Formats: sequence, structure tokens, C-alpha cells
Amino acid sequence: MRFGLPVLAVLALAACEPAVPDSAAGVGFNSYDSYSAQRERALREEVTVRAPAGDGAAIAAQTLATLGPAAQAAAAPQPQPQPQVQGQAEIDNPGISDEQSFAAVSSRETIQSDRERLEAQREQYKFIEPQPLPGRTGASGPNIVEYAISAPNRVGEPRYRRAGRVSEARFQRNCAKYASPDRAQEAFLKAGGPERDRLGIDPDGDGFACYWDPTPFRAALR
Repeated sequence: MRFGLPVLAVLALAACEPAVPDSAAGVGFNSYDSYSAQRERALREEVTVRAPAGDGAAIAAQTLATLGPAAQAAAAPQPQPQPQVQGQAEIDNPGISDEQSFAAVSSRETIQSDRERLEAQREQYKFIEPQPLPGRTGASGPNIVEYAISAPNRVGEPRYRRAGRVSEARFQRNCAKYASPDRAQEAFLKAGGPERDRLGIDPDGDGFACYWDPTPFRAALR
């Protein structure tokens, strides 16, 4: 009997203490901090789901005042993004043009303004008359351009007699001495051509050395 009374007293005191949920029961409370966080979350959900009677704004303010900083921050209204005004991209990035945006251009341009801009651009046009080519200064030797224009025959059409026959191999070796057909024609005219072929570079007698062709010069006059 002496041992039974203390045991009953301990059991009575334990029954009077508030029950704290244990993590083993599946609730998830491991400490006082987690229990406080759970309590704040439950109060926040109660404020959100069940609107209090009376003055809603005053009661909600009083309820939030009893909550912690985390709950107050969660319940505070979040700022809404501002809609982008017309031409905002150009304001934020002055170096980027909005000419490719139909909405931006149509908001500031009209058919009349387009017509005025086109007229202003036409006034800036300048037509330059073609001028004759300047003469060659400081150049010695014959002018192959003048010869190409004045020559009466076409390439491969014999016009001048040749005394000796030049073989194809010799003709190729003679032409290989010049950097281009233009250089060969200049040397040919300077050495007595087209009447004479002292260099052996116009064996057919058409007056054009080493496959030189006057056609591009003649076509420039048309």
C-alpha cells in the first residue's frame, strides 16, 4: 500500500501535462521549434480557409500580429509585375532599334509620315553624270585599249602577212615570257606590231598576240 500511493500520484501528474506530439506517432515534431512552426502554419491555414466574423480587416490584422515573422511574410501581398509599356525595350536598351516591331512602328508612324520620309530621301539622291576616263599620265608605249577599239578585225581573222612559220612549241615559249596577254600585246605593238611579228607571238597574223582578246574593251563602249 505504501508503494501504491506514490505510483498513483505520478500517474495523476502525468495525466495533467499537455500532450506533445511525438515524431514516432507520425506527426513530425522533433523539438519545440518544429512544434512552433507547425502551430504557426496551422493558424495561417485557419486564417486563410475560415474567414472570421465581423470586421475582416481588423480581425485578420489581429490574427497576423499573433503569428511569427515567417507567417507574416507569407501572408503579406506580393508585388505584381508591371505591364511593359510601348517602346519599353527601346527605353531599357537605347542601342537596340525597334524598327522590326510592327506594334512599335505603327504606334508612331502613319501613311502620311511614311510618304514625307520617302520624299525627303528622294531629295537627297544625287545623279552623277558619267565622265570620260582620264588619259594615261607618265606611261610609255602603245595603248592597247585604243588599239582594241580601232582594230577592224576579230580574233583569229588573218590581216597581216607573216614571213616565217612559227611552231606551236616556240609560240608557247615566247608567250610564257609575259605575265599576262595584256603585257604580251603591249610588247608586240612596241616591237613593230601589228604589221611585223619580231617576237614570234602572233603567228596567225590577226594582230593580237598570245591569245589577247579585244572584245571586252569593245563591249565597254556599248
